[in-house]
Amino acid sequence: MVSSPKVGRRAAASLALAVACLCLNTGCVIRRYTIRSEPPGAQVIVNDEEIGPTPVSKQFTFYGDREVTLIKDGFETKTVIQPVPAPWWDNLLTEFFAENVVPFTLRDEREFTYDLQPAQSPAANDLYDRANNLRAESQAPPTPRRRGFLAWLGFD
Repeated sequence: MVSSPKVGRRAAASLALAVACLCLNTGCVIRRYTIRSEPPGAQVIVNDEEIGPTPVSKQFTFYGDREVTLIKDGFETKTVIQPVPAPWWDNLLTEFFAENVVPFTLRDEREFTYDLQPAQSPAANDLYDRANNLRAESQAPPTPRRRGFLAWLGFD
């Protein structure tokens, strides 16, 4: 059986179109965390970036530790180092495939909840003692700096 050049071109064009459609339909990873507080309405600051009042959500790109600070009037300010570990499918070996090859969207949603404690006003004597300690520290002479190259290496 002899194939005509038109059939070969059609097959090549169909194959190219199928490959293009597969390339456009590649995977995606959506990473998002939600921060809640009890009581709600605390202002959230993550890595020195103000996010908003709780409950609040934010998308992120990289995993790792986040410094989360929650501030609310009448409650103690809470600062926490929150680890956000990568899931098993998003590590050094599989990240390329999860981001580019998998033909559907992967979702990684994290939720963190923090309890805020009511603020307690310190006693007047405690404030007075702390002020006196700070005054004494500020009036003390500074420790002398080491001099010379050997001192820089740790020798006296």
